[in-house]
Amino acid sequence: MKRYIGLSLLVCLLSGGAATLLAQGAPDGAMPPPKVLMVTREFLKPGKAGSPHEKTESAFVAAMAAAKWPTRYLGTDALSGPSRSVFFVGYDSFAAWEKDTLATYGNATLAAALDRAFIADGDLLSSVETNVLSYREDLSLNPNINIANMRYFEAISFHTRPGHEMEWEAIAKMYVDNYAKANPDGHWATYQAMYGVRSGGVYVVIIPMKTLAEVDAGMAYGKKFMEQLGESGMKKMMELSSASTEWTESNLLTFNPKISYPADAWVKTDPSFWKPKAAASAPKAAAKPGAKPAQ
Repeated sequence: MKRYIGLSLLVCLLSGGAATLLAQGAPDGAMPPPKVLMVTREFLKPGKAGSPHEKTESAFVAAMAAAKWPTRYLGTDALSGPSRSVFFVGYDSFAAWEKDTLATYGNATLAAALDRAFIADGDLLSSVETNVLSYREDLSLNPNINIANMRYFEAISFHTRPGHEMEWEAIAKMYVDNYAKANPDGHWATYQAMYGVRSGGVYVVIIPMKTLAEVDAGMAYGKKFMEQLGESGMKKMMELSSASTEWTESNLLTFNPKISYPADAWVKTDPSFWKPKAAASAPKAAAKPGAKPAQ
């Protein structure tokens, strides 16, 4: 699903919040994005999405909850593109990811439970991909929010032309400087891909949203942004975009509490959402991206 970047696409999409994944601890729940983000995509076989996949995921949730594992994660389902679930786990560093992975499989009881869960879950999947992203604070805007109140992610991937990363970053910084003036409440977090499929020269902008009405609102803010930028600024941005960006892809993800292992603070914020009574399981943790190797 590739298409060449158009300026209007990015203007319309940069309307929501910032990705404060798995943050916990601040009184209001607002925390900065994790420095290292593990993103695992599980591509589902036809007819295996929904309750069949939620059932197999519940085994991971149960295992992690029984072990009282400290690392939490967010599970989402794609509303666009191939049928898949996407899991996010945040870490303070690569060393922290390694420590969590080693500890997970150093626990014999937990490791055995996860192995059984992997087998059952694998029967529903056509493939699995894991990518490792590094947070770029300098390319992000207002990145501290309470993710527990969000319900969707807009995930936009930009693939730069070889040797033109600096030009793309110049565009991103222009957005940060000018979009804040058009919409002071605008938020997003930018990550740079380090490892995984198509990781070279790839940047990912993650925009959390409470409702999809924020996509509609983004259109109006986009017009204000272009007015703020001015004719000369627009021309410069279009030139940089043409020179630096090979293709872009945007997808919409919806939070799924049944396949997530949320922080206690998230549950306290909205227990009716994060701990639905009908759920057969609580969410799953670092095991997904951290302990489970990409297949």
